[in-house]
Amino acid sequence: MPDRFQRESEDAQTAAQILADVGVEHIADVYAEALVSSTEKAGRTDEVLGEFDAVVEELLERFPQLEAALQSARISHEEKSGLLDRVLGGRVSPLLLNFLKVVSRHGRLDCLRVIHRRARRIVDQMRGRVHVRLTTAAPVDDALAAKLGLRLRELLGAEPIVHARTDPGVIGGMVVRVGDTVYDGSVANQLEQLRQQMIDRSAHEIQSRRDRFRDPAGN
Repeated sequence: MPDRFQRESEDAQTAAQILADVGVEHIADVYAEALVSSTEKAGRTDEVLGEFDAVVEELLERFPQLEAALQSARISHEEKSGLLDRVLGGRVSPLLLNFLKVVSRHGRLDCLRVIHRRARRIVDQMRGRVHVRLTTAAPVDDALAAKLGLRLRELLGAEPIVHARTDPGVIGGMVVRVGDTVYDGSVANQLEQLRQQMIDRSAHEIQSRRDRFRDPAGN
């Protein structure tokens, strides 16, 4: 019986967390849409989102105490507004600074990272951009990257933003992930020629390593 109650309690906690996450995403969407709308009207979306990137990546990541202070319910909006002025005044545009103060006034600075992520997603959709995660067995040179970009543009009907990494264990030379969809040689015929190029490149590098370590006497 205790096990049953424990499982039910854990299920209830999981359900509550899911509902909380959905609530945060909805709230973040509202603020993100408001930010993008105001920056589009001012013709400064890319500039302001670049500043927002820096706030998240350079400030929140490097100074967790600052993020904790901004999220704290024990610190008043007035104190947080003053903190934002001291930290960001003169370093970001008044457009972004005033937006952050609005978020603070409504007590939602705890959603800052999600707002940033949702704003980026909204702008990517507006600009027809798609983020692509590319994993290859060997590094991709500029010529092959250009061909890959062209092929992905044709395949996706959008401008690909490629995030590349190498993994020697990749079978087939290349894996392309777009959201939850994975393209490889068996799934995407459009990428077959590029896949073969990656296989040839990997084979060439392996042979080159063997040649370097081969006994000069031919043994």
